[in-house]
Amino acid sequence: MKPDMFETPVTILTGLGIPTPVHSVMHAYRFLLEWPTPIHDAAHAVALKACKAAIDGHIEPETARSVFVAFADRHDLLAPELDVIVAARSKQASDPHLR
Repeated sequence: MKPDMFETPVTILTGLGIPTPVHSVMHAYRFLLEWPTPIHDAAHAVALKACKAAIDGHIEPETARSVFVAFADRHDLLAPELDVIVAARSKQASDPHLR
């Protein structure tokens, strides 16, 4: 495994809501570099710095992953986990009031 790989990918929604797994610090860093300038904020700056620090070997990739997850969560980019969707659909199918 490459040294900048995440133990578990971070799945974010890109484009038209397409789930995209981010597998490494470098992938997260490239995503952050492409983030539109008008919506750069403190969360973006911290995530970008964390990814750069991980690339340079100053922090662990999992630390950068945590900061990237916080950025993605703040901007509503995190894809819902599959088991949450399945559970919600299962509940909806069994409850006639939710149909």
